[in-house]
Amino acid sequence: MKVLIVDDEAIIRELMLQIVDEIEDMNIETLEASDGLEGLELIKKEKPDIVFLDIMMPKLNGFEVCRILQNEPPTWNMKVVMLTAKGQEIDKQTAKELGVKWYVTKPFKIDDIIKLLRELS
Repeated sequence: MKVLIVDDEAIIRELMLQIVDEIEDMNIETLEASDGLEGLELIKKEKPDIVFLDIMMPKLNGFEVCRILQNEPPTWNMKVVMLTAKGQEIDKQTAKELGVKWYVTKPFKIDDIIKLLRELS
């Protein structure tokens, strides 16, 4: 399974990589991107199974990435998880309208991320 972490905060990317590394019974390859444009390029190139996507990022925000993906339907079963500090209902509704089914707000619990990864695998 391939997991892409797209977040402009290096500390969040590092934490997510550590969480994934702790799941020993799952074969997970991790990729990371520090902005929306780099994330979009990796999505198209690597076709990850799961993408943890921040909303507030430079170059392209998470919503813009999702809008672009809607216009270029993927040929794989990618699952997008918004992982963001934006916890307002309007943001959750926008994500839902863009086809995002999973929404996690920061700060998050490590156990919740592990549980979600297991559910989505």
